[in-house]
Amino acid sequence: MTSLPQNATGTKLGLVIDLDICVGCHACAVSCKEWNAGGHSAPLTDDKPYDKDPLSVWFNRIHSFEVGVGQESRTVHFPRSCLHCEEPACVTVCPTGASYKREEDGIVLVNADTCIGCKLCSWACPYGAREYDHADGVMKKCTLCIDRIHNENLEEVDRVPACVSTCPAGARHFGDLGDENSDVSRLVAERAGYALMPEMDYKPVNRYLPPRPRSSRQTPATDYEPATTGGGDAPASAGFLAWVDQMLSR
Repeated sequence: MTSLPQNATGTKLGLVIDLDICVGCHACAVSCKEWNAGGHSAPLTDDKPYDKDPLSVWFNRIHSFEVGVGQESRTVHFPRSCLHCEEPACVTVCPTGASYKREEDGIVLVNADTCIGCKLCSWACPYGAREYDHADGVMKKCTLCIDRIHNENLEEVDRVPACVSTCPAGARHFGDLGDENSDVSRLVAERAGYALMPEMDYKPVNRYLPPRPRSSRQTPATDYEPATTGGGDAPASAGFLAWVDQMLSR
């Protein structure tokens, strides 16, 4: 099995996704697909895309949920991709070392040359973030566009994941969540950013910002927000994100 490296730098690159302003346009998913079809994990299978059981690889998928009843209802769009956990089970179960976590920035990747397609990583991941490429017979996943964010041939403003650069609503943010003074860390602190399934103790790096309560609502804000506010480690005890935890745990 694969061991995890010690992160000496403390860098934790990841995403912060604002569920309050995500409009579910799928621009992030399409941009991700376009970039990664020729990037680090290329190519990405897209066999029979309109078939009953399409064999397609998408690193980012968008789910939409109706929350609330009657006039109090709203649609919440929930983007799902790899959370680049600090303690990723997908890495430790890998029998060949193909799944690994980078020491320098915390990004979780797959080495296609040593992956045998056993799917143990996909069974271990509670977030459903692994994708099996039927054409190549290997597992693939979000790379945080590693070939963009460290590409010195690009302008610094473009050194962000494709999903972040293309979001028309500005709902996606990228940065170092290991730095408490970074823009993304401050955003998480201000908005009570939420880690999915904290009880699993995989310590996902990515955070979700909960939908704000509507100004006309008479019910408590905890209908949509975590029960506690602060450092981003609220328990999965209330709100929409807790419900998502339950759905992913089934």
